[in-house]
Amino acid sequence: MIREFQSTLDYRPLTNAEMIEDHRISVCVRKRPLNKKEINKKDVVVVTVPNKEGMIVHEPKLKVDLTKYLENQNFRFDYAFDETVDNEMVYRYTAKPLVECIFERGMATCFAYGQTGSGKTHTMGGDFSGKTQDHSKGIYALAARDVFRLLHSKYRKQELIIGASFFEIYSGKVFDLLNKKLKLRVLEDGKQQVQVVGLKEEVVENTDDVLRLIQHGNNVRTSGQTSANQHSSRSHAVFQLILRKKGTKKIHGKFSLIDLAGNERGADTSSSDRQTRMEGAEINKSLLALKECIRALGRKGAHLPFRASKLTQVLRDSFIGDNSRTCMIAMISPGMSCCEHTLNTLRYADRVKELGPAGPDVKPVDNISPRNAPLSPQNSDLVMIRTINEEEISDEMLNFHEVVNHMQDMEEEVLDDHKAIADKMSKWINEDKKLLKMAEEVDYDVEGYARQLDDLLAKRIDALANLRDKVVNFRLELQEEENLSRNIKKGKRPPNK
Repeated sequence: MIREFQSTLDYRPLTNAEMIEDHRISVCVRKRPLNKKEINKKDVVVVTVPNKEGMIVHEPKLKVDLTKYLENQNFRFDYAFDETVDNEMVYRYTAKPLVECIFERGMATCFAYGQTGSGKTHTMGGDFSGKTQDHSKGIYALAARDVFRLLHSKYRKQELIIGASFFEIYSGKVFDLLNKKLKLRVLEDGKQQVQVVGLKEEVVENTDDVLRLIQHGNNVRTSGQTSANQHSSRSHAVFQLILRKKGTKKIHGKFSLIDLAGNERGADTSSSDRQTRMEGAEINKSLLALKECIRALGRKGAHLPFRASKLTQVLRDSFIGDNSRTCMIAMISPGMSCCEHTLNTLRYADRVKELGPAGPDVKPVDNISPRNAPLSPQNSDLVMIRTINEEEISDEMLNFHEVVNHMQDMEEEVLDDHKAIADKMSKWINEDKKLLKMAEEVDYDVEGYARQLDDLLAKRIDALANLRDKVVNFRLELQEEENLSRNIKKGKRPPNK
């Protein structure tokens, strides 16, 4: 049936001769070829790329009388890449047009999105030969090559230096991939600028420096197991090239290249394992927040719900300003075995840009709060996203995300207080030694000793009691999350994307 339908199509695939269109937001889709595993299982290709912007998914279905039929679902994007296209050509139409804007004080962002195993890491990181990856042929390296080319030619008089940072966002937490996976705090300063505190930035002078950092970071990136891939990327990896004027710390421009976590993991919020639930909840939330932040980029004056997830929070400066540009490359697997995930990916990519500059009618957040208590800025943005995506976030799922947000805030508070107590303990030991030394004297002041010891113990008991109260409340919050996740499992599962 599929071949019969394909024979009726007029094929006009994308070529290198096409004019590159100028988009502030560009959404492209790349179809990979069948892999060896799929070929051995005799998987059927159900995706066709008839022209430079079209993609068709042939979804096999059954009628009530069990008659087979084909439902052909059409999608349209800025560019559609078939399985014959190499990374160089994908780069030419996606990230390459963004490079120059960072020299003009702009922020450029390139996202790789899709199911685990759909080709994200291949596209961003380079071609694989067995388990060995040629990093020189990925979008990271190709973008770095053009950044250094422009730095030493057209913009050589601007006296710019280039720094690089590489971090991952895993389960709502940020880890520095260039500094022994150090856990970092994300804070908002008085000017509402988001700072990743302590993030290591290394000066890079050529493409080889960039490749060395990428290889190092990828080696320590969090991976796990899903049904799609035994080494699924469970984290969002964010690599940034930062331009600064020599002698200053002020950012001149920034290019962020993001390899997003496998989108199939967003459905893992119903898992029996808490860590898997936390991963799934964060991925689900961050992908929805990302979609709305990109859409807001195309609507001047629209509220930017960046606080809804850690990913959009750290990328806030990429979504503001008239000179911000974004491209999303959605990767899809071609086989029938991945048809559901492929459709989810295409629908998500389609919604990123479907509304154009007009944007959706967003209800005021105050009118849609599900609780009487005031909402935190994070949950306020989450509720706004829910109003725009009502079919994708149920009331139970919204409540679950709010509880998870609160739980993560409490976790940070407990950890901070625990560290503070641990730091105080060395001071307490010194105080004890000083007091005991006083008591060794023949005619020491017994009443003074008892009074000082009582004061010391009272302060310590207060500090430990406060920490204990927070730990008790934190454990109650963990139990509430557990109970909510069970209700989600019993109820209807929300759509993936």
